[in-house]
Amino acid sequence: MRGLNAARGRMDTFIQQTLNGLVLGSMYSLIALGYTMVYGILNLINFAHGDVLTVGALTALSTILFLQAAFPDMPGWLVMLTGLLAAIPVCVVLSLVIERVAYRPLRNAPRLAPLITAIGVSIVIQTVAMLVWGRSYMTFPQLIPDAPVTYGEATITLTKLMVIGLSAAVMIGLMLLVNRTRLGRAMRATAENPRVAGLMGVNPNFVIAMTFAIGASLAALAGVMLAATYGVAHFYMGFLPGLKAFTAAVLGGIGNIPGAMLGGLLLGLIEALGAGYIGQLTGGVLGSHYQDIFAFLILVLVLIFRPSGLLGERVADRA
Repeated sequence: MRGLNAARGRMDTFIQQTLNGLVLGSMYSLIALGYTMVYGILNLINFAHGDVLTVGALTALSTILFLQAAFPDMPGWLVMLTGLLAAIPVCVVLSLVIERVAYRPLRNAPRLAPLITAIGVSIVIQTVAMLVWGRSYMTFPQLIPDAPVTYGEATITLTKLMVIGLSAAVMIGLMLLVNRTRLGRAMRATAENPRVAGLMGVNPNFVIAMTFAIGASLAALAGVMLAATYGVAHFYMGFLPGLKAFTAAVLGGIGNIPGAMLGGLLLGLIEALGAGYIGQLTGGVLGSHYQDIFAFLILVLVLIFRPSGLLGERVADRA
């Protein structure tokens, strides 16, 4: 009987940590898509992408607080949706400004110059966000009923289920956009060779701007999801998820859209399962406080043993 209870407990732990990993992985995937789309077209790591997420979450929070004060009877789901719809254009405009001012003049510069610029832009956005919204952690209101869904001892809230479902729908929609639409064909042509794409009637500047806009929209969505899931927002909140999403993009194969999705989900599962089981084995001494180690350990191992990532392939430099 004791052995049966122990086996059931291990299964409950596995299910719980798998659910937690899917929630984390869904958000990592959305952020990683922004990295991988930009890299696929420009060979540029946009390290400011995580800070665009921060601006999206804080813009949504400011909108939500305003609506709650002005329209106290407004349904919570509508308040959340309005906050998201306010965050997306702000993030898109910010990302387009970054691309036009910071990255476009450096397209033909040595590769180190755009990388240093991206780090500088990240620091600038963090500083401006701190000046606008302050240093303190801000509570993100619970707008969706948080009744838990249980399976044995494992539980998941409605908010987390929505994160998984909405992320899956968005990722499927992005795949259809890239593979089935005229814009998607233009993006793939520009990624293959911008000069030839230009000769074929594609406007590379427009395609690159749209790529940044789509990535910014995904970052805004991920920022709102992150704040809603954990109930907090602050000016530095996008830095660590941004680094982990970059790790996920490298894990899946940077520049590969399905790879970014797979890498994000795998990284979330590795973090959650590693933290859960190590915490259980050590009696809570280790675990959730050390889960960040797993992400960067995976990054090191991937760079050593498979630098192209799980779904990536080696591509010759452009002429």
